Amino acid sequence: MSKLKVGVIFGGMSTEHDVSITSGTSVIKNLDKEKYEIYPVYIDEEGKWFEYSKKVQDIDVLDVGQKIEEKTKIINPIEYLQECDVIFPVLHGLYGEDGTIQGMLELIKKPYVGCKVLSSSICMDKVYSKFIFENSNIDQAKYIYLRKNKDKYIYVDKEFNEKIVNLNEIGEIVEKALGYPVFIKPSNSGSSIGINKAKNKEELEKYIEYAAQYDKKILIEESIDGREVECAILGNEDVLASGVGEILSAEDFYTFDAKYKNSASRTVIPADISKDIIEKIRKTAIKAFKAVDAKGFARVDFFVEKKTNQVKIIEINTIPGFTQISMYPKLWEQEGIKYSELLDKLINLALEEQ
Repeated sequence: MSKLKVGVIFGGMSTEHDVSITSGTSVIKNLDKEKYEIYPVYIDEEGKWFEYSKKVQDIDVLDVGQKIEEKTKIINPIEYLQECDVIFPVLHGLYGEDGTIQGMLELIKKPYVGCKVLSSSICMDKVYSKFIFENSNIDQAKYIYLRKNKDKYIYVDKEFNEKIVNLNEIGEIVEKALGYPVFIKPSNSGSSIGINKAKNKEELEKYIEYAAQYDKKILIEESIDGREVECAILGNEDVLASGVGEILSAEDFYTFDAKYKNSASRTVIPADISKDIIEKIRKTAIKAFKAVDAKGFARVDFFVEKKTNQVKIIEINTIPGFTQISMYPKLWEQEGIKYSELLDKLINLALEEQ
């Protein structure tokens, strides 16, 4: 029987390029070589496409920061992808997790793993995903939405009325609506890149300007004193939720360095939380997944407030980290699904949607 041809795309032009290399090489290493003929596709930070020319059976997982050295330029990426039966995008962040690569694959009528164009673009955009959660009556942190147009900041209220404001006026709005501390986030960014916590007006102004370097849309959120937990979702129509894992950050919040460079950060699976709260998280994760019309898989992140035990959604990650120590595969491993078996399930879900 002929093997299924699977194209694995990783790298990419986002700020999460290095993380994607680690996830992508982990997927390649763990795909069953008896079942699949693997086409490893690396996109560099300038958007150039290459075949990772190392022998597939010799590909090992690269650490965050390690580079792809053995590569051959792909002259026509579309023709290359047409040779595959199914595509497995492992591209974190912009140009991979935001609907762009998904749109291209739709155009060439190639089945692919994970969320489609709409849900990918919604979940990548923190501001717009909040609108969906609001309309779905899913609890979340209070927030303020800003846009930057050239050298001007524009405050967008809940009814989408716009007002040009200066940084001082933004500070007054934040103090009245949210208080301090607050988190300032680029709307389209992942791995906590561009995110900072402001404890006063001076820090707020500085971090707004910093976030604006990553995106023209900026989210300012109230700070929640809570435990950060995550739930993995698997399925298209009949959706399953895993158990719940907890993030224990070694820093004030889960920054890029805390995630990938600080060995004191750790995950706890299963989270030491009551059964009632775990069930609430699982049900809400499925509801949020359905609300954004997601398919295939995602990781849904929450806070559990320490004083009230109230569950508040943070975001949905449509292409979560996929190393063997990443939360998504570890949560399913806790449910008895091994990493390689999980990859099989995701590929089958992609073919179901064909």
